[in-house]
Amino acid sequence: MEISDTSQNDLLNPTFRSPRLNHHHFRNLQPLTSKRFIGIPPAFLLDDYIPRYNLLSSVSAAKKRSLAYAHLQNCNLCPRKCSVNRFKETGVCLIGAETAKVNVIAPHRGEEPCIQGFHGSGSVFFSGCNLRCVFCQNHDIAHQRKGFDLTPEELAEWYMKLQQVGNVHNINLVTPEHVVPQVALSILAARDMGLKVPIVYNTSSFDSLESLELLDGLVDIYLADFKVWKDSTSKRLLKADNYTATAMDSVKAMQKQVGDLSFTSDGIAKKGVLLRHLVMPGKEDEGREIVRWLAENVSKDMYIHIMEQYRPDAHVGKKRRTTGSEGGDRKEDVRYAEINRAVKDEELGSVRDAAVAAGLWRFCEANENSEFHL
Repeated sequence: MEISDTSQNDLLNPTFRSPRLNHHHFRNLQPLTSKRFIGIPPAFLLDDYIPRYNLLSSVSAAKKRSLAYAHLQNCNLCPRKCSVNRFKETGVCLIGAETAKVNVIAPHRGEEPCIQGFHGSGSVFFSGCNLRCVFCQNHDIAHQRKGFDLTPEELAEWYMKLQQVGNVHNINLVTPEHVVPQVALSILAARDMGLKVPIVYNTSSFDSLESLELLDGLVDIYLADFKVWKDSTSKRLLKADNYTATAMDSVKAMQKQVGDLSFTSDGIAKKGVLLRHLVMPGKEDEGREIVRWLAENVSKDMYIHIMEQYRPDAHVGKKRRTTGSEGGDRKEDVRYAEINRAVKDEELGSVRDAAVAAGLWRFCEANENSEFHL
């Protein structure tokens, strides 16, 4: 039912009184039903959804709390396996045990339409990262660790504010690989406070299987990257020796936990894996290998976003001084020159064509605007 000439501010004003209604107003009204978006395959359509963390028993929740503290005492959250006691020292990520460093918490409308929905995704951008991608578009957050420190309980309170005030569709944890124990504790605390929206784990896929085991039962949607295919590329551009093998294991584990991406009838994603691949200049051959591997080894029904948003950033294209070949002269050069340009349409298209040829068919389209392409 529409309330005409009444603003949202009026409804929130405690002194506002709605118009008096009698039975004549309701004579011809029909029950309200959710709009069903045409194009959602029945296999991926949910009648309703209860977040997985609200289905955990108290015993399972207690075990996860205990396991979270154990991880912090001997950190193995990612393949770097620093094995440090984070209550006393830090590893590669430079983040301790008692708090997580956060840069921004706010409703966010820069995600895929099925994630951001109508009201936005409740995004929590964590500072720090276990990768060092030379092209990182959030390098000021990930590499410089700018932000403020929050305990798990304080994080949980922010989740509740996002739900109650922001009316967001989910809690979107961005780059959380290095603070998984704090994240797990915050989700369990928020559950006790009344959280009821899905949890999105927005990851580079540079996760350990032990870390993902801790998240099993707490995360509803894995919003996962698969960045590069060749080890030589991951060493040069991600500063990680074993990214590809790790991403393979991580994506398989995520898929086993939550399956293919599924939606309620309003077109909002509620559970499953949404896989992102950012096509990079001159690396389309790696993209083709990635989509073929996904189709053959994970699921041909995987919902995939082949992204064209790459731009030179962070260290890419920055000037450096190099020694010339004659007389020791020095000349200016740029770093990572091979990716210091935009992606070409034919590079993007070749990855998409390879995905289709491999049997993938559920794509997030770059031109989605007012409607959801499902």
